[in-house]
Amino acid sequence: MTIQEALMLNGPIPNAADALSVGLLVTVTGLIIVFSVLVILMCVLVGMKYIFAPKTKKAEKTVEQVVTAPVVSAENEEDEEELIAVLTAAIASSLNTSTYNLKIKSFKRVMNSAPAWNKAGLNDTINSRF
Repeated sequence: MTIQEALMLNGPIPNAADALSVGLLVTVTGLIIVFSVLVILMCVLVGMKYIFAPKTKKAEKTVEQVVTAPVVSAENEEDEEELIAVLTAAIASSLNTSTYNLKIKSFKRVMNSAPAWNKAGLNDTINSRF
């Protein structure tokens, strides 16, 4: 049996144009299947984001959320009361509310370990705004 006879067992040998058209059809079909599965997968993932995402409630900011710091012991009681009054006034002005609605429970001084050039730039920025 020759090669030509073996090839003729399955039918006539297609010409090059027929082979290319069948190959193109298989390629396009494969691409359509792959991208349609990807689109379906994307839709499932977006749907899962809405289904399984935690529900968040938009609650109003409370002063306790804004002012949370541990207490620092002060040597002079009068200075501490004056500092609390200043802090209360500053927070009230930033929240656009009265000081009657606020109660500062504690405060803490923050150590500023920034370099001198950083402090100078910050002071310059603050002073240029007023």
